[in-house]
Amino acid sequence: MTSSTQEPFVLKQQDGGVVRLTLNRPQARNALSQGMIDALIAEFDAIADDKTAFVVVLSGAGPAFCSGHDLKEMRANAFGRDYAEKLFAACGKLMQRIVSLPQPVIARAHGIATAAGAQLVATCDLAVAADSTRFATPGVNIGFFCSTPMVALTRNMSHKHAMQMLLLGDLIDAPTALRFGLVNEIVPEGELDATVAALAAKIAAKSRHTLAVGKEAFYRQAELSLADAYAYAQGVMVENLQALDAQEGISAFIDKRTPVWCNA
Repeated sequence: MTSSTQEPFVLKQQDGGVVRLTLNRPQARNALSQGMIDALIAEFDAIADDKTAFVVVLSGAGPAFCSGHDLKEMRANAFGRDYAEKLFAACGKLMQRIVSLPQPVIARAHGIATAAGAQLVATCDLAVAADSTRFATPGVNIGFFCSTPMVALTRNMSHKHAMQMLLLGDLIDAPTALRFGLVNEIVPEGELDATVAALAAKIAAKSRHTLAVGKEAFYRQAELSLADAYAYAQGVMVENLQALDAQEGISAFIDKRTPVWCNA
């Protein structure tokens, strides 16, 4: 799907098992218009069924990762209820698609990641940020509380830290985002691409089947009671042990050799 200037909303590149999706509205700080959200969902749907894709890197073109929802588009649609219902339902679908995707998703954050942009960072499985990146959920400052970003924040950070971001609406720097648990690592901006590439390559060297099993289990058990989580995880491990890659990996470890994955 493309914008009115025929530029794609999302750029896609693949190098081996690593797929890179780049938000491509740099002039709008990669604001999440309806078109961009739809384009991202379509890309993730295609990646989910791609047996050659092992890990996804999500980045932003231009000076920012993502500035959140497109407020100009909202006003152009007269803040209409039908428009808003469609927009926020699509955004929720996008965030859930990232979580349900078999492949791990790494956010490569730079510039700013605000409102739904911070939500994207929180939703991705891992996040690496340039040390100059700033984050915020500033909706409270304009009378429009960041309620959907709140869902992702509260599943990644302590409630006190999430509430601090949501109630104050202030920009926080990268070290604070690291301390809050919003990102995994911060690096100098000049090292961001190399760091993300190394992380993605390390993940892509694993068994695709095992990555998918582990990611699904992680999010499912997190929503269960302790007893139910253990019961569920035990069943996952029993099934995982029947997989060819698990048997190959264990045998390779015992035999002190490099495993040869069949991704099944």
